[in-house]
Amino acid sequence: MLPLKSMTWVLLLLLLSPAIINLSTSQSDARWAAKKRRLRDKVHKMFYHAYDNYMIHAFPHDELKPLSKSFTDSLSELGNLKLERLPQDYSGSALTLIESLSSLVIMGNNTEFQSAVVWLSENLTFNVDARVNLFECNIRVLGGLVSAHLLATDSTDRLGKGVYKNQLLTLAEDLGKRFLPAFDTPTGLPFAWVNLKYGVMENETTETSTSGCGSLILEMGALSRLTGDPKYESAALRALRKLWSMRSSLNLLGTTLDVSTGEWIEYSTGIGAGVDSFYEYLFKAHILFGKEEFWRMFHSAYIAVQKYFRHGPWYHEADMRTGKATYWQLTSLQAFWPGLQVLVGDIAAANSSHREFVYVWKKYGVLPERYLLDHQMLHPTEKYYPLRPELAESTFYLYQATKDPWYIEVGESIVNSLNLYTKVDGGFASIRDVTTMQLEDHQHSFFLAETCKYLFLLFDDSFLVEKNYIFTTEGHPLPVLSSWHDRLPETYIQTNRTLLKTGNQARRTSSMSKQVCPPTTLNSWECSGQQVESACHVPDARSDHRCLTDDECGVDSSNCRRRSCSMAGYCGLWLFI
Repeated sequence: MLPLKSMTWVLLLLLLSPAIINLSTSQSDARWAAKKRRLRDKVHKMFYHAYDNYMIHAFPHDELKPLSKSFTDSLSELGNLKLERLPQDYSGSALTLIESLSSLVIMGNNTEFQSAVVWLSENLTFNVDARVNLFECNIRVLGGLVSAHLLATDSTDRLGKGVYKNQLLTLAEDLGKRFLPAFDTPTGLPFAWVNLKYGVMENETTETSTSGCGSLILEMGALSRLTGDPKYESAALRALRKLWSMRSSLNLLGTTLDVSTGEWIEYSTGIGAGVDSFYEYLFKAHILFGKEEFWRMFHSAYIAVQKYFRHGPWYHEADMRTGKATYWQLTSLQAFWPGLQVLVGDIAAANSSHREFVYVWKKYGVLPERYLLDHQMLHPTEKYYPLRPELAESTFYLYQATKDPWYIEVGESIVNSLNLYTKVDGGFASIRDVTTMQLEDHQHSFFLAETCKYLFLLFDDSFLVEKNYIFTTEGHPLPVLSSWHDRLPETYIQTNRTLLKTGNQARRTSSMSKQVCPPTTLNSWECSGQQVESACHVPDARSDHRCLTDDECGVDSSNCRRRSCSMAGYCGLWLFI
């Protein structure tokens, strides 16, 4: 037995240990909270350094040229819009201002938001002879206006009484009407380009991308819900359904197609440029509008991506007809994918891919536009970094899901790199070559719409407290409203449900109804220690997992890989052992 004096010390230590642990935890939490506040303030300064320089040197033109402290109205993606009270030969659209509206609200600047709303209400018009890219104009301009209208009319009363009378919605509806001629094709798939005054021009190109005609449903659907006019959502939905009908037997879609014939032009496909937001909008449309149809499309497409594109933590490109790999490359736009996987509930897969993007970021200081996986080297001609937001976006989502402080450190690394390599006296400049950090005289509007926004929300998510938003592919928030849903299922939808056993009872649940609970995340607070199936899970045909062919095997719940039938007649991940 221990001496009495020793036993006294042991008992005292046992009594004090919880207090010491709680004090240590409290001190650690306080340090992290202070660090987040410091980083939030740093991002706040970044945003206003970019915004103020735009307003001084470029407004009301499209975008800022930060090195020369001038402006550009030559957006090849967007075409140009015009303003009411300026000379007829002027072609600016105040694009960066439109893109900054929701960011101003998120950062708490209601005064500047009100000034911007009033200015746009009095000056912006779309009745101009301007050829615009439908996809870009939709996500940037229509999305910015619709989102800002919703923020201007929510319950916070952030605008002065009598200031706002739906002017942004009026502008948005006018723009939506000017989009509709683009959908007048034999297939219902829209032209990539449309003239805002005269519609589709003679001899207009019939080539478009999967993203271009499959990523319109959020903005145009929201416009229909706000105006009560179904024609905008109907046009976007018809195009989406037609596009889905063109998928291969593998549930894969190509990258480019002809809107007149409905034939594919480019069969090589992946999750990057030309296709990325198609996947994003299928799932987000399901959240925003509650349609089971969107979930069914996404579920099939997501499983196909995991089966044919995924190689460990990376995603390569493949032929939509055969599933065989075509290009082994990472593109910066692919960095959105982990964020989407968080919404689905596949946290383990999201974290795995995200860490590889972070590795490439740290290797070069920023994320290059294209990186060749098979050679572990940069693409020889696409070595630029145009201030893209996708890695910051996925970092934000993963931190929201896990609260792992490592993601705060990733965010800090991104902030430091942007300030070190891209900040100049006149704003933030794009990088022309990541090997030399040579700068390019361009500050894209999405730096204010997305990059700064997601970094700010990573460190301060007070805007989201007790609210439910989805963000468009351009970072514009849209509230999830029950009045917009066709119906509200008890726990989403039947095809995504599984049984969650609690004691002797079983109840319906899903990874989405539990928000983020793949079975590998056993300690996640959302799951309360319970295992929930991942959204990509497809069970084996038989409960005893016996099989005769691979067709009787499903998709594994933890890593989304297709299971196969062994020689002994059992389903499993035999090809990956």
